[in-house]
Amino acid sequence: MSLRRLTACVLILFLIATVATGLSILAANRVTVARLVDQRIEAIAELVLESDAGQAMVPTPEIQARIATLSGARDTGDVGLLLLDPAGRTLGGNITLRRPLPLGRSDLRERDGITGLSHGRALVREAGAGRRLVVVAETEPFDSYRATRTRIYLIGFGSIILIVFGGVIAFSLLVSRRIGDQRRTVEAIIAGNIRHRVPVTGSDDEFDRQAAAFNRMLDRIGALMEGLRGVSNDIAHDLRTPLARLRGQVARIAQEAHDPVQAERASAALAQCDTLLAMFAALLRIAEIEAGHRQAGFAPVDLAALVEETATMMIPVAEEAGQRLGVTATARPTAFVGDRQLLIQALVNLIGNAIKYGAPGGAIRVALDRAADGDVTLSVADDGPGIPPEQRAQALRRFGRLDSSRGQAGHGLGLPLVAAIARLHRGRLVLGDAKPGLRVSLIMPCR
Repeated sequence: MSLRRLTACVLILFLIATVATGLSILAANRVTVARLVDQRIEAIAELVLESDAGQAMVPTPEIQARIATLSGARDTGDVGLLLLDPAGRTLGGNITLRRPLPLGRSDLRERDGITGLSHGRALVREAGAGRRLVVVAETEPFDSYRATRTRIYLIGFGSIILIVFGGVIAFSLLVSRRIGDQRRTVEAIIAGNIRHRVPVTGSDDEFDRQAAAFNRMLDRIGALMEGLRGVSNDIAHDLRTPLARLRGQVARIAQEAHDPVQAERASAALAQCDTLLAMFAALLRIAEIEAGHRQAGFAPVDLAALVEETATMMIPVAEEAGQRLGVTATARPTAFVGDRQLLIQALVNLIGNAIKYGAPGGAIRVALDRAADGDVTLSVADDGPGIPPEQRAQALRRFGRLDSSRGQAGHGLGLPLVAAIARLHRGRLVLGDAKPGLRVSLIMPCR
């Protein structure tokens, strides 16, 4: 579950719990008040209808006198009393009713027309001889108390909800920011900036300790990679120097050779030296690109113009190999930022591979497209034999030459070099099917 969804679920559950608690308290309050009022009016009704010893029932004048006495009492001033005859006519009391009330307890509202009463309870009891006694009392200490009480609940519980909402949102933003710092660090490292680290605020909280541990891990990984890179670079440099001297000596032998057979052998040895030197140059180039040092030279690049210029430059090479080279630049992303020389090298490598492995007399298609999400795709397709899907991962590994290409010149570093350039530009290299042939796509985000 995502952090945003988890936060939303917590807020929704808290809102439901808070509203349910508020409604429960409000309902319990109303029930308690109604029960207390019922007990009060029941006691008053008993007092009014209490018969003297030997009386079967209280006479009407006596009930009227008791009602008059209770109506004037201070502690019962908010109680309404009404005595009705069997026909429903008023025999005495201090209230009037707009509608007949049923026997027993019932609720009263402002629409019942009792002066000064907005909400209350009523008790209707038989008083003998068909008479009925109505006792009414308010359930609100003052007018509009229920609305005021509801407003108090809304303000109280609403403030709690707002405080919790604010706290959860602030916590979510804090977590998102700290996680965003880690994500940006990971993305920078993927792009080749191994020196990027997660910011530490100095608060020594869990996030700071996590960031510090993460940074120590990156320091260790960086030290190991730097050591490996240093060893590889030293080996490449140390071997390239004697190879360069060896090439010079072989070249001198080839120039001074008088025997044609010896000259041919020297030329073959010279070609092998050139292949080895190119291999070491490619390894050093990949190491330089993956170290991320080239990002310092990033600048705005017009990819459409770059593709057209590079493809036009490679047309004579393709024609010399008996192939046709066409270019289609449908996108013109002006906001792309990258290393122009590396992008040219990547495209030259891809076109060179297409010329090398494409079908004789075939066509090579170079295209530049921009997707709706802003990514740009630079693709080179040929109509050669292509690469089976199960062997494409091997083709992207260093020295990962396929069995079908073992007999051709090369060292298996062309596609890994282009893949390193793609990663430097936060992109990826994808091998696909051109039907027939191979389609190599360099997909990069347009910054």
